[in-house]
Amino acid sequence: MNCKKYLKIAVCTCLAASLAIMSGCGGSSGGDKKAAPAKKVFKVGMECSYAPYNWSQPTADGGAVKINGTNEYAYGYDIMMAQKLADSMGATLEVNKIEWDGLAPAVMSGKIDAVIAGMSITSKRKQSVDFTKPYYFASVVALVRADSKQAKAQTIADLSGSSAVSQLNTIWYDLIPQIPQVNKLPAIDTVPGMIVALESGKCDVVVTDIPTGKAAVFANPKLKVINFPEGKGFKTSAEDVEIGIAVKKGNTELTNALNKVLGNMKPADFEKMMDEAIKKQPLAKK
Repeated sequence: MNCKKYLKIAVCTCLAASLAIMSGCGGSSGGDKKAAPAKKVFKVGMECSYAPYNWSQPTADGGAVKINGTNEYAYGYDIMMAQKLADSMGATLEVNKIEWDGLAPAVMSGKIDAVIAGMSITSKRKQSVDFTKPYYFASVVALVRADSKQAKAQTIADLSGSSAVSQLNTIWYDLIPQIPQVNKLPAIDTVPGMIVALESGKCDVVVTDIPTGKAAVFANPKLKVINFPEGKGFKTSAEDVEIGIAVKKGNTELTNALNKVLGNMKPADFEKMMDEAIKKQPLAKK
């Protein structure tokens, strides 16, 4: 009887140990499954203050994406495009808020994967970063107050003698001297800043691209966009109007992945997205 008792105890002990080992190895998942690989993260940089390309807002309404390290969310044309590209790569989109002058250095250092911020594809910038195919084509226009004499301009020559401004380190600012006898004011850091300068009368003309101009007028009907007829406005090259995505030099894998998506889109697709962004910009709700 004692032998049987001891044998029974030994068998039970072995079974319990086996169950404990099995439980420790596999848990409830069965023990033979590998952990799912972490999802890729597509790190994008932008100002988050450049409507309708990008802006910040307090909630995730409309599909906005949380800005990394903050309690704010980013939305706009750039977010729509960035999300589309992230989805195509099976990646999670991470948005980083970076001042304009810091965007190129951020992608060069590897802090971010790409700059999607309404950046023109210029030969100067190509010395530091690589660019994708254009993800928008933005003609250059004059933004003026609707009740000003500048609002009657039919050609760029009709703006002669005006005081003009644009954003720091943009091709728009470089085009200001094309206005005859212009009073070129110091560049302004942000788009909202230059719009305020125009509204307050600190300048007569803001040189910008058509999405920025259309967005400003949509929010404030007292402003007017002058999109001059061909040959009568600002003289621009392809690099002045082609907007691209900047990536680190030599990152052909990412560039090719982004170009695969952009290559299947047409200018009409870009315009449809931009018009949607203009209607959703925060200023339009005021």
